[in-house]
Amino acid sequence: MNDEIERGQMLSEDEHSDQASHEKEISVEVAYATPEKQVILKVNVIKGATMIDAVHQSGILAEFPEIDLEKLKLGIFGKLEAKPHERVLIPDDRVEIYRPLIVDPKEARKKRAEKKELKK
Repeated sequence: MNDEIERGQMLSEDEHSDQASHEKEISVEVAYATPEKQVILKVNVIKGATMIDAVHQSGILAEFPEIDLEKLKLGIFGKLEAKPHERVLIPDDRVEIYRPLIVDPKEARKKRAEKKELKK
């Protein structure tokens, strides 16, 4: 019997441990934008992590201390999530942190239409 083991046939304990930990993680993104800056951070979270877990793990709260997760709404790919503390993430989800609207969209459209009328 040949005692030589070809490279790649057998994983060392460290490599096996690393592979096992990667199998327990998923990759997601956390996004936030201000009028001046947009940030999308890639983060690995454990399987079963929630939206809130990903936000905390991403470090985005340190970069934007004004984010108050109790007041701001969260969504995934533009769809608002009612229970971000419970929503379990799947690979490649993008958690979006939404700022409150400063102006009502209907009012903004109405004002733009009025300005356009005045220019005619």
